[in-house]
Amino acid sequence: MKKDSLAITYICTTLAIVLWGFSFVWTNDILQRGVEPFTFLFIRLFLAGAILYTGSRIAGKLEKIDRKDYKWMTLMAFFEPFIYFIGETYGIKATDSAIISAVIIATIPVFTLIAERILYRVPLTAFKIFGTAITIPGIIMVTMKDGEQSSAGHLYGILLLFLAVAGSIGYSSVVKKLSGKYNSMTITTYQFVIGSIFFLPPFLGYGLDGLNSTFFSREVIAPLMALTLLCSCLSFACWVSSIKRLGMTRTSIFSALIPAVSALGAAMLGQEAVTIMAVAGIAVVISGVIIAQKN
Repeated sequence: MKKDSLAITYICTTLAIVLWGFSFVWTNDILQRGVEPFTFLFIRLFLAGAILYTGSRIAGKLEKIDRKDYKWMTLMAFFEPFIYFIGETYGIKATDSAIISAVIIATIPVFTLIAERILYRVPLTAFKIFGTAITIPGIIMVTMKDGEQSSAGHLYGILLLFLAVAGSIGYSSVVKKLSGKYNSMTITTYQFVIGSIFFLPPFLGYGLDGLNSTFFSREVIAPLMALTLLCSCLSFACWVSSIKRLGMTRTSIFSALIPAVSALGAAMLGQEAVTIMAVAGIAVVISGVIIAQKN
């Protein structure tokens, strides 16, 4: 890979992570206003799918999918956005913390290493084992509130966030298979078009009542459009391209930067204070993730 092309790839990957760091803040802002999760999730995915489909068709970037690959496209969309967004959104709602949510999502690189070991027989090194081990106390530190253990609902939210982690790993595994055959715009477009179909039944069952005056207020529409345009359309196109060029593991390490961005964004918007315990926990988790990447 040429140096210029590699630099652009790293810039695009970093941009995706920065936007995803703020996505936790924007999502938490919407949920705190009492918006039904399935309402804004379906609208976000439907708009993203429509925008990506229209844009990729106009730009001539939408490639024809082989019939045998539709099952992989469907599986990809099932993992993310369907499983991932349910785990992430309801996890953020239960924990009521963008920072805690971001830290748990930042463990994705560690679990990606484990998945690669199981699926592709990539050997585990001492660095990978040690890095994985020290993330555990870091997560415990950052999920403590006022020095005390979290409530049952809080812990339930953490379990949901780990469901999102599992969805992300499954998504990356399928994208790795598809990215050698299709461009990033095609993969991202089908991801959100099929994903919106997955979310249609729960939207019809639970989300229609959420289309009220609160949902259509500026305070909800503004972060919703940011999530749609920046965190869905732009970020996922960048991420798919990075997986194609850098691979699963080298791309996933950037997830370690998400908590720092989320903590900064949450503090800037006054959503939550960043405690010394949380900062220490974030540092431990990020250190573990970085150590686990060493050869």
